[in-house]
Amino acid sequence: MSEEAIVKYCSPTLAGIKTGSLFSCSYNSKAEVCEFLRKLNISLSDKGVRFMPLRFKNKKVLIYAYRPSRLLSDVQRKEAEEMLSQRGYCTQNCGGCLARLMERLSESDEFPHEIGLFLGYPVDDVKGFIEHNACGAKCVGCWKVYGDAVKAQKQFERFKKCTKVYQKQFECGRSLTRLTVAR
Repeated sequence: MSEEAIVKYCSPTLAGIKTGSLFSCSYNSKAEVCEFLRKLNISLSDKGVRFMPLRFKNKKVLIYAYRPSRLLSDVQRKEAEEMLSQRGYCTQNCGGCLARLMERLSESDEFPHEIGLFLGYPVDDVKGFIEHNACGAKCVGCWKVYGDAVKAQKQFERFKKCTKVYQKQFECGRSLTRLTVAR
């Protein structure tokens, strides 16, 4: 795992314009991954961003970068809370939600569809994905859109532009700590 990968996959979360980001990478040692993330979390503790491994499987680790305050707000919205409660989540705190998500990830090789709520996707799009079995989306970008396609496309462009700017800044020597916006 590298800081370069974090910038590539997590820039909108680092910038504070997205609740969470998810990426997978190879690893040699589970202990090394945990130590890297521990140090990263310490260095970014005052920025409001956390990183955690959600699953270790087949020498790949699934990393979740997120803003706890935004996540809590997202999962406590009425429609999201209803959807998550039906799947055994307790939305009173991030820790409980993340523990349940990790449990759900361990139950299957596929992602539980509600994972979109942890990434800041609109509830209508997560519901649409589930109800339509991932078919019939209005458009596709960072996620499949079943609700407001115009708004989603603007978000996709915003995320893409953010990532491009962050990658350029990182290549020019700006540190991950300096790239991360405090929220």
